[in-house]
Amino acid sequence: MSEEKLRPGKLPASLLRELLSGAAKPPSEVRVPPMVGEDAGVIDMPGGALVAAADPITLTGKSVGAHAALINANDVAVMGARPRWFLAVVLLPPGTETSDVRELFTVMYEALDGMGVTLVGGHTEITNAVTQPLVVGQMMGLREDGGFVRTGGLSAGDAVVQVGPAPVEGAAILAAEPAAPLTQIPDDSLRAAERAIENPGISVVNQALRATELGALALHDPTEGGLSAGLHELAEASGVGLVVAEAEVQWFEPGRRICRAFGLDPWGVLASGTLLAGFSPDTVETACERLNADGYAATTIARAEAGGGVRLTSGEELIRYERDELSRLSEM
Repeated sequence: MSEEKLRPGKLPASLLRELLSGAAKPPSEVRVPPMVGEDAGVIDMPGGALVAAADPITLTGKSVGAHAALINANDVAVMGARPRWFLAVVLLPPGTETSDVRELFTVMYEALDGMGVTLVGGHTEITNAVTQPLVVGQMMGLREDGGFVRTGGLSAGDAVVQVGPAPVEGAAILAAEPAAPLTQIPDDSLRAAERAIENPGISVVNQALRATELGALALHDPTEGGLSAGLHELAEASGVGLVVAEAEVQWFEPGRRICRAFGLDPWGVLASGTLLAGFSPDTVETACERLNADGYAATTIARAEAGGGVRLTSGEELIRYERDELSRLSEM
C-alpha cells in the first residue's frame, strides 16, 4: 500500500495536528504553543510577552523580501503585539544577478522601515535547492503588559468582523500571470489588481492593533486557503462553530473577477490584507463604528455558536480549502 503523495500548499490540518502532538510539552513560560490556526507563539519574558512568528514567501518575485516582512508582521500584530524585530533567511537560485539581490533588500528595508521594524539577523545563500527567490521570515514583537490576543478566543454568541476585503494578495498574484484568462478582465479591474499589494494593501498591522485596543477577543489574518480557511481556522482554534452571512462578506471585486476568469473560487484564494476579529455581542457595534471611522472597512460577517464547523446562513457548509486555489494554476 503506497503512502499518500502530498500536493503543493499547506499540510492538511489533520496531519499538522498529528505532527504537532509529537512535540515535547512546552515549559510554563510558553503561553501559546504551536497549534493549528494560531498565527504565532507567545513566550513569557521578564519584559513582557514575546510574540514570535515565522512564514516563508514563495509566490512573488523581486518584492519577495517586502512580502515576507509584511506577512510576518501581520502574524505578530494579530496576537496584539507591535512588530519590532525581523530575521530573514534569503535563498536564491544560481544565476541570480547582483542587481536583483540589491533590489530585494532595498524593497524589504522599505517595508521594514515603514513599520518601524529592525532587521536583527538572518542568512543569505545561493543554492540549487530553489528555482526562484525564497525568503523565510521570522518576526518578533513584545507586549510589555504581558497581554496577548489569540485566534482561539471566541465563545458561542461572539461576533466575527471582517476588516478589509478579500482576496487582495491573490488578486495581485493572478494579475501578474501571463495567461489568456486576463484578456477577459476589464482594464480598470486589471490595473486595480496589479496595484493591490499597495492599495488596498496586504498589511493588517494597524488594523489588528486598533482592534486590540477596542477589546478584540480573537484575531486572525487569513492567508493560504483564503477567507474560507481563515474562518475554519478561527472556529477550530476557538472550539466553536461559525454561521457566516455570505451577503455581508467584503469582496475585492477586481480580485473576484480575476478568480472567476481563471476558474478559481475566491473563497479559497490567498487573502492577506483581510483581518478577522472577534468581539463580544455588546462591543461589536461600537468596534465596527470606530474601525470604520479610522478608515478601516469593517463589517460583521459571522456569529459563533456551540459545536464546530463553518456554515452559511443558508445552511450550506463552507468548504475548507486545505490547498490554496492558486496552487491549481500549475495544474491547468
